[in-house]
Formats: sequence, C-alpha cells, structure tokens
Amino acid sequence: MSSLEFTVIGIPAPQGSKSPWGTEANPNTRPWRATVAANAAQAAVEASNGDFGPVGLQGAVFLHVSFYFPRPKGHYRTGKRAGELKDNAPEHYAKKPDLDKLLRAIGDALTGTVLRDDAQIVYLAASKRYAAPGEPARAEIRISAA
Repeated sequence: MSSLEFTVIGIPAPQGSKSPWGTEANPNTRPWRATVAANAAQAAVEASNGDFGPVGLQGAVFLHVSFYFPRPKGHYRTGKRAGELKDNAPEHYAKKPDLDKLLRAIGDALTGTVLRDDAQIVYLAASKRYAAPGEPARAEIRISAA
C-alpha cells in the first residue's frame, strides 16, 4: 500500500464562503492552499515511489489530518511555574474555524498535486488540537491508497 506523509507549518486556514466577487472571503485561504499543495508535491517527489504519477494517486484514498493551533497565553501558568500548562488547559481546539472548512481547503490543495480529484477521498479522519509548548502551528497530513 502506498502512502504519503508530510507536515505543513503555519496556522491552518479554512476554505469557507466566497465574497460577492467570487473570491475567498478569508484572505489567508489561498496562500494556505498553495503552501499545502507545494508541500504535498515536494513530499511526493521525495517519496518517488512511482505511485504518485503526473496527475496524482489513482483510485480511492484515505486521508488523515491533524491540525495544530497555537495556545493562548491564558493556558499557561505564571510566576515560578511560568511556561507550564495549567491543569485545566484543554487538549483539543474546540472553536472556529470549523473542521469541515479546514478539510475543504486541504482537499482542494491536494487536487491536481497528489490526487486527481478530492472526490477520491473515501475515508477521512481529522482532529483539531493545540500545539505543544514550543511547537509550531501546523497540519500533519497522511494520504494512503484504500
């Protein structure tokens, strides 16, 4: 079974509504998609296992994505224990952007790079979490043949 794994550093941007002029309402969406596409293409070249042809992986695929967001300062202790997470600091990022809109941006970025079309995705596993202290915001992506 062929698979491809790569990480995209940066704050994940959702793909949501369009502006009245037909462009993305979120100005961060286009650069985020471009970065995802470039990282996916580079990972496919580095893997060079022959499974990722000129139009991408053929057939059904599984997609796993973990989105990591920066923690707010309020999640950390102060004083002598500054820099440590509070006991009640959440693990999961349970606020906007919506997970489905984040995934829409990933699917469109992969189309034409490592996938022929995002309609090939037949299984999807995704999560939104906070990055560990000192780690960057990012998306960790794994694509594998079904």
